[in-house]
Amino acid sequence: MLRRLFIQNYAIIEEVEIEFTAGFVVITGETGAGKSILMGALGLILGERAETSVLVNKEKKLIVEGVFDCAHNKRVASFLKEQELEETDSLLVRREISPQGKSRAFVNDTPVNLSQLQELSSLLVDLHQQFDTLSLGQTSFQREVLDTLAQQLDKVEEYRLLYHQWAVAKSELTDLLARQSRAEAEAAYVQFQFQELEEAGFRENEMEELEQEVKLLSNAESVQQFLARTTTSLSTGEEPLVSRLKSLLNEWSSFSSFHADFPALAERLRTAYVEIQELARDIERVADTVQLDPQRLEEVNNRLSLGYKLYKKHQVNTTTGLLAIQSNLATQLSGIEHLGQTIQAQQKQVESLEQKAISLAALLSKGRKKQVSSLETKVQQLLHRVGMPAAQLKVTIEPGSMGAEGMDQIEFLFDANRSGQFSPLRKVASGGERSRLMLCIKSLVAESMQLPTLIFDEIDTGIAGEAARQVGLLLKELAQHRQVVCITHQPQIAGKAHTHFFVFKQAGLSTTGAVQTGLRLLGPADRVEIIAQMIGGEHPTPAALANARELLS
Repeated sequence: MLRRLFIQNYAIIEEVEIEFTAGFVVITGETGAGKSILMGALGLILGERAETSVLVNKEKKLIVEGVFDCAHNKRVASFLKEQELEETDSLLVRREISPQGKSRAFVNDTPVNLSQLQELSSLLVDLHQQFDTLSLGQTSFQREVLDTLAQQLDKVEEYRLLYHQWAVAKSELTDLLARQSRAEAEAAYVQFQFQELEEAGFRENEMEELEQEVKLLSNAESVQQFLARTTTSLSTGEEPLVSRLKSLLNEWSSFSSFHADFPALAERLRTAYVEIQELARDIERVADTVQLDPQRLEEVNNRLSLGYKLYKKHQVNTTTGLLAIQSNLATQLSGIEHLGQTIQAQQKQVESLEQKAISLAALLSKGRKKQVSSLETKVQQLLHRVGMPAAQLKVTIEPGSMGAEGMDQIEFLFDANRSGQFSPLRKVASGGERSRLMLCIKSLVAESMQLPTLIFDEIDTGIAGEAARQVGLLLKELAQHRQVVCITHQPQIAGKAHTHFFVFKQAGLSTTGAVQTGLRLLGPADRVEIIAQMIGGEHPTPAALANARELLS
């Protein structure tokens, strides 16, 4: 509920603060005193647009603040959580308009954008002004009325969850089908690339080994000559190194006892002799493997040429890189093969969720249709009470495509004069008729529907006497379950309120000396006087005073 409203520097309001109460609150005052201006200021924290022309003082910013008690309001709590705003039982909503026209909005001192402000405020206040279409003409509200009367709001939430799961699954299926389409277009090329690498059949490090082999084959003759010279020097020449070392070793054996270091030196010489012998044999073995083979050289060069071509094509420079590309292509081909199976499974899931959603939507539709006749009858009875005896409400439910609220196309149609010509509510011109119709509908669902604070601006247009009294009674009944604020000119309505504010003009109290709007909370005696003035004019007669007391009693 709305606890406090603070307005500064708006139109003819320099500064005013209103402490609201629960139940039924009325605001009265003479024409032009500023009653509807209060609603205009309230509209700013509900997300309406503002212009600098409404600033009283063009050098100061305009400020409107509203404090709302939202304890136990699950929809508000859910919104605050989704928007990552501080979750509190009391919300301070503030709107500021600078002299330069810059607009800023805050929720508990946290900046929010206009879209966030509008969404939050719709959960806090329902403002009914003349000629506003508001929620009455919205399909979502009309659907919620029927679901509330059918006591199936829990089923609606269940359906919404199921519909969301179906929509997500359907979106995923669409993505899979798009992937399949792209994959099929690319599959031939991927298959070609993979087959090319597979037929090439490179093994790990093969290119690096071939590069080494081609170097050897290209220089086989000079390598053979070099190895031959080395072998001659070591073991097969006229004075081979191995033979000379053996002779030296024999001589060292004869002198080993002449010096303490000689035995160790002789041993080292023997080790060198053995190592040189083995080295000579290894060189001979390697020399035997080096052959001048033009055919093998051609084979290696061809293999390398293929490898270099694949290097360039796939932008790699190692055999390992080529093998990684081959593995990745194999994975892609495998994925393409399994994508069809994944799509089949996803299609089954989508179909299953869709059938469940259709079945639940059918139950919701059945529940809604059961309420149509009763709603039409009860609304007509209430419309008769509030001075619209010829008015009729007609509810149509037509099958439609599956949506977030079900499969029904719901429309509230209205005929104000029993003309037989029903028109959609959103096209009904009379603001007073629309407001009273909304009052009738909401009075039927108030106990079950989580309605925000309801504010009616001049709901009494075009009515008087008994019709006005009935409107007052309905507003008071509605206020048993939530806060109702009404701006009215009718004493019959004002007399039914729990709290009564009086708006008046005052001169010379502002910094500019201009006429300003004032507001005060009326006590019992003041209420009698003000309501009597609403009945009989500025100087009420004893009869008007007595009538006022009767209305208040």
